[in-house]
Amino acid sequence: MSSRPVQTRLDASTQNCPECSASLATSSEGTHCSECGLVVDEQPVDHGPEWRSFDDEECKRTGAPRTVLRHDRGLSTTIGAADRSDISASRRRRLARQRRLHSQSKFESKRDRNLAHGLGEIRRMVSALEQAHAVRERAAALFQQAQDASLLHGRSIEGGAAAAVYAAGRCNGVVRMSDVAEIARCSEEHTWTCYRAFQANLELPIPVTLPVDWVPKVCSDVPRRVPHDVQQHASQLAERATESAQINGNPVGIAAGAVYLASRNADQRITQETLSGATDLSTTTIRLWFQRLQTHILD
Repeated sequence: MSSRPVQTRLDASTQNCPECSASLATSSEGTHCSECGLVVDEQPVDHGPEWRSFDDEECKRTGAPRTVLRHDRGLSTTIGAADRSDISASRRRRLARQRRLHSQSKFESKRDRNLAHGLGEIRRMVSALEQAHAVRERAAALFQQAQDASLLHGRSIEGGAAAAVYAAGRCNGVVRMSDVAEIARCSEEHTWTCYRAFQANLELPIPVTLPVDWVPKVCSDVPRRVPHDVQQHASQLAERATESAQINGNPVGIAAGAVYLASRNADQRITQETLSGATDLSTTTIRLWFQRLQTHILD
């Protein structure tokens, strides 16, 4: 009696079970009584995103949108590898063979296989760098452009993927080559070589990084909390350094020197050694930019 569904939809004012007057529980599959289990309302509708074609001549449901993160734009299917005990051993072996053949048939050529490997490396590195989804899409598009322009001939797929991630990070924000090289499966020199080839042959809209752009990055990499007033003062010092003709050079070093100078003025104990570990710069470099800022900006 309690398991039969009630086909009529309840009114908005009905909040109790019609049989035992207990409270109702609502989930994505329907509404049921928490005491007797009576199914009050069923919802056999998938409330997830629905992709449809709104063409007047041919209106039909479509699949998920295409993406540049896959070599086939995300149009291929995947045979799952679920190990179920109710499937016989012979059928499991047959499914394993079908899964292997299906995986091999997704690549029409060696170019597609290399593209899939490169896009997989891009997804791995962007996830390790904790960058935004826009960086992942831009890096995938740059890698495909480089492959179409034959820029990867004689270079490794891993180097091209690392260069694409670095270029996309530069286009969308602040990223350092040392961070990319730390997680890449190639040397930093090879990544620089691929990046220079991309920069020379592709139209990369890479903006010029200023010291003020690196101040939040430096403050976030410091292993202690930097007060907001120190960050604000460091940003002001970095902006004044950009406008000054006497200070010109490494924006990371200028930003680190500005953070150190602002922390000293605020009586905060952020040492040059701490900033050196956060920025991969030597204490001599940080001290040099600190002295220049103190001479040309404050005096």
